[in-house]
Amino acid sequence: MQGDYATRDALVDPVNCSNQTFEVYFDQGQARLTNAAREAISMTATRLAGCHVESVRVTGLADATGTATANQNLSEQRAQSVREAMAATGWPAPAIEMAAVGSDGARTGSVNEPLRRRTEVVVVASAPRR
Repeated sequence: MQGDYATRDALVDPVNCSNQTFEVYFDQGQARLTNAAREAISMTATRLAGCHVESVRVTGLADATGTATANQNLSEQRAQSVREAMAATGWPAPAIEMAAVGSDGARTGSVNEPLRRRTEVVVVASAPRR
């Protein structure tokens, strides 16, 4: 057989065991996951199901609406919501690290950045040892 594929299944359904980054967006002032957020978490878990997940880092962010303390708390809640959803879909919970940066860097000049209403998820993954 040509290429690196040992079986037909490997050719048809290759496992992408590489580092993955995705973002989960939230409504203003909310830490509740949307259906789209749950779908992004589930799809990435499915894509990495056959991989060795070395680490996962979830970083919560917030826009500059509200006080710095409130935004820090909100970004922590967002990271926690994503972590809990990931664990519920079978992600290796001990490998999930959390961070929260609040609204630091959420303002460009006088513009409040609404795209900061999110978490960033970075997954370090590799092919399982055979």
